[in-house]
Formats: sequence, structure tokens, C-alpha cells
Amino acid sequence: MSRAWNLLRNGVDRATIYLPIILTAAVALGTYWLVRNAPKLLEPTVKAAPTHEPDYFMRGFVIKNYLPNGDLRSELHGKEGRHYPDTDTTEVDDVRVRSVSPQGYTTHATANRGLSNSDGSEIQLFGNAIVIRDPVVGPNGKATPRLEFRGDFLHAFLDTERVTSNKPVTLIRGTDQFTADNLDYDNLSGVANLTGRVRGVLIPSGAASGGKPR
Repeated sequence: MSRAWNLLRNGVDRATIYLPIILTAAVALGTYWLVRNAPKLLEPTVKAAPTHEPDYFMRGFVIKNYLPNGDLRSELHGKEGRHYPDTDTTEVDDVRVRSVSPQGYTTHATANRGLSNSDGSEIQLFGNAIVIRDPVVGPNGKATPRLEFRGDFLHAFLDTERVTSNKPVTLIRGTDQFTADNLDYDNLSGVANLTGRVRGVLIPSGAASGGKPR
């Protein structure tokens, strides 16, 4: 009995000696398990660049822009519109545009499709593009005849009152008509640069009114 007791005590003593090592190993294993199974911290992600995909749509809409004094600057109508965030442009089907210059000149534009910049100051017209500036009477009492542009593509700059095209166009001013391969018209200066194959038909004012040409 005494021998058995001594053996048991020796075993307990030996276990006591190795107990810190066993506990340290258990803690190490537990720590390792926690590290392996702990949720990973959220890593900063690089913001993806905008793609050329529409981020919203509009149907049967009107977009209006106003001058700082509250006067209407332009309004854009469309059957359907798609906004592209990468270029901050809006593509419009069956587009119609009406703009009023600070001088009071009213311009209308229509096309099968349009592409407008963010503030509506610049619009590209595709397919059956027509831009018309209504006739006006200037402060000096001088009348400016109706001006019309036609083509498959027209680029209208509303703020600077320019119309350009790198494709064949037709320019109608009153009763006169011109065709050209390219166009750059500046309404502020009243100068139209026609390049390429340019042709024109000038009708005297007397003939247009039914009288004799002067």
C-alpha cells in the first residue's frame, strides 16, 4: 500500500512539473485557432472607374436650364434619355431643343438622337439634324432673316452660339441656300465658314417677293 502511494505521489509530482508546459502549449494552440478563425479586417478597396454604362434612364422628359437672373436659357425634350457617368453626358432619342440667347435670339433644334453635356450648353445632333434660328429685329431696327442648318450631323454650342459640322450640310438664310462638306458658323460674328464642295443659290430680294430683280 505504501509503495502504491509513493508511485502515485511521484506521478503527481512529475505531472506538476510538466503542467506549465502543457498549459503553455494549450494556450498557444488556442491562440493559433483564434487567429486562423477570426474574421479578416476589411481591406481598403480601390474605387472602380465609371464604365460607359447608363446609371439612370428618363422617358418623356424635359430638362430646363436657367440664367443666374432666372431667365430660361434652354430646354431639352426627349422621348428617352440615358445618362453616362463616365462622360457625364446624356443621350436622348427624338431630341428637341429650344434655347434663348441673352440677346433674345431663339434657336430650335431637332434630330433623331442627341448627345448633351452635363449643363446642356453643348449638344451633338445625329440623324435628320435641323437647327433653326428664328428671324429677329436687332436693337438698331435691322431685321435678321431666319437661319436654318440641315445635315446628318450638327454640333450646337449654345453658350457661344456656334454650329459646326464635319459632314455635308445645307445652310438656308432667308431665301438663299448653300451646301458644303463642312461648316463652322459663329452667330456672334455672323460669319459662316463653308469648306469642301461649296455651292450656293442667291435669290434677289425683289425676285423673292415676286417683283423684278434689282
